[in-house]
Amino acid sequence: MKKNDSDELIIAHREIILQNKEIEKRAEELIIANKKLLFQNEEKENRAAELVIANKELAFQNKEKEKRAEELSIANRELKNAQDDIRKLNDELEQKVIERTAQLESVNKELESFSYSVSHDLRAPIRAINGYTKILKEDYAETFDADGVKILQAIINNSKKMGELIDDLLAFSKLGRKQVTESDIQMSDLVNTIREELIFDDHENIPEFEVDVLPGAKGDKSLIKQVWINLISNAIKYSRNKAQAKIEIGAYTKDNLIVYFVKDNGAGFDMQYYDKLFGVFQRLHSQEEFEGTGIGLAIVQKIVQRHNGTVWAESKVDEGSCFYFSLLA
Repeated sequence: MKKNDSDELIIAHREIILQNKEIEKRAEELIIANKKLLFQNEEKENRAAELVIANKELAFQNKEKEKRAEELSIANRELKNAQDDIRKLNDELEQKVIERTAQLESVNKELESFSYSVSHDLRAPIRAINGYTKILKEDYAETFDADGVKILQAIINNSKKMGELIDDLLAFSKLGRKQVTESDIQMSDLVNTIREELIFDDHENIPEFEVDVLPGAKGDKSLIKQVWINLISNAIKYSRNKAQAKIEIGAYTKDNLIVYFVKDNGAGFDMQYYDKLFGVFQRLHSQEEFEGTGIGLAIVQKIVQRHNGTVWAESKVDEGSCFYFSLLA
């Protein structure tokens, strides 16, 4: 073999070795690339599996939402039906209240008319009984023994009480018929007039009055005057047993109301019986302690209510009472 051929073979051999190394290197790179590709494929498969699961969950959630939406739709329909039923019941109830109120007003008017008629018709015979009994006692007393005279006096006393009761009952009945005519009332002038008209017997315990300046108000003057007369008369009556009877009359404003009050230091009453205080024929003291018919405060309440006001009281036994009534300012 010639030397040149030998060199060429050596060079060729070296190139083959280099090529083999390149092939091995390339093979290793291909192996790494295949491993990466395999890993990526596995990742894709895992991701695809996760997406399948997520799609299933999404589909389940969508079904749940549809189911929930249907339930809400049913609930809304039921709620609307319930609201319609309640509205219908309210309409029926309001209609019944209107009808019942009209019936009650009609019955009240009939009762007031009946009370007025009965009271009015009873006045004459009661006065006749009282008058004829007085005549018997004055002109024929000598024909009766002591018990007979005592009975005649009892008839006179009781017929007088019956007459007062009928007068009060008539006054109470008339309140439902009387038209309220509002005007400006100078309240201080009105109360002073009432005080000047008070008449006391010599033996009576005249109370000490303390009257503040009273703000004016709107109302029916004759009716409001009756309120003051009843409250002041009560204060005088229930404080007459005190060594020094005191009556305080005043007023204050609260919101858009004027609150007037009459306060005394008299017998007072037990607040546990307060619910009976303004009832017709209700009395918290016996007839022997304090005379009266038990209608005065009922008249006060009715008049104040017809003026859209309120009447109330505070009291302590043996320490006195304070009666309040409010009118629009």
